[in-house]
Amino acid sequence: MIHTGRHTATIEGDFVVFLIGARINRWWRFRQWLPVARAMTRMQQEIAHHPEIGCLHIQNWGGRTTLSVQYWRSFEHLERFARSPEWSHLPAWRDFNRLIRDSGDVGVWHETYKVAAGEYEAIYGNMPRFGLAGAGCHRPLSKASTSAHRIGARPRDRAPVEAY
Repeated sequence: MIHTGRHTATIEGDFVVFLIGARINRWWRFRQWLPVARAMTRMQQEIAHHPEIGCLHIQNWGGRTTLSVQYWRSFEHLERFARSPEWSHLPAWRDFNRLIRDSGDVGVWHETYKVAAGEYEAIYGNMPRFGLAGAGCHRPLSKASTSAHRIGARPRDRAPVEAY
């Protein structure tokens, strides 16, 4: 559903943004990269069915290099999921290291960002709930709102262009 106009997103308290993905270096070696893709799908289905894990929202993009943007309640939630034998990540991690890691056929990557409460800003114009708006509260913005105002850099900031 498209939300016409300008909107922002907020989330209560601190949170974590986790970017993770893979790069298929040798596409013809599907026996190497297919297990990685299946493991990621399995993990994300598990996360979706168990909100107590602490993941608030996930969005994925595919291609030769994949990207999954994930919003987590805390670093502790993310790490507990990654290290717990109760969930599917730990066995997948071990299998990757044992079978694929040194082959060069597929690469994996991730970045983790701890975000302090109020130390971010977001704007969505004529968009569905997306990114942080999918993880937190999504609300309309006034025409006077700017990124510098929303993040607290300049409380009396005015946009240099007319907002819609």
